[in-house]
Amino acid sequence: MSIPLRSGRPALFAAAVVLAACSPTFNWREVPIGDAGVIALLPCKPERATRDLPLGTGTIPVDMAGCKAGGATFAVAHARAESAEQAELWLRAWHTATRSQLADAPVVESSPVLARAAPSPAPARLDTQATTGAHVLWFAHFRPDGKASVYQATVSGAPSSGEAVATFFEGFRIP
Repeated sequence: MSIPLRSGRPALFAAAVVLAACSPTFNWREVPIGDAGVIALLPCKPERATRDLPLGTGTIPVDMAGCKAGGATFAVAHARAESAEQAELWLRAWHTATRSQLADAPVVESSPVLARAAPSPAPARLDTQATTGAHVLWFAHFRPDGKASVYQATVSGAPSSGEAVATFFEGFRIP
């Protein structure tokens, strides 16, 4: 049995509705971050970049993966530290730099529990209540070779789903 096709605007509108239903705003996918086996859950296909991040008195090379979905940008940055001490310094400097960029925005800081993240430096989280919204999670992971990988996960903007920030932050798998 075939269904006759009608031309005109009603048919185009119906096709647009069907296509919109097939493309969700948040299309969550697992994305490897760095080379230490950490997996992030991102709501869209990420773009990747490497850049030098000014941190403290120098710069560090950082690999980044990020994308925009539902009115917000979701990104994960990763850098390899030579030691636990260096990881601690970098995460502290990253945190300080982020706080300075937020100026006077009201901030809530917490110490999240993140399965298999390094206990020291401890994971840290920062959330703003500003209309632009910033949610940041920092953590470290020790590699089998004894070196550390450090991570900053960020959600900027106001996601259209109230669950998106939690899904993103809770979606990390650390080996």
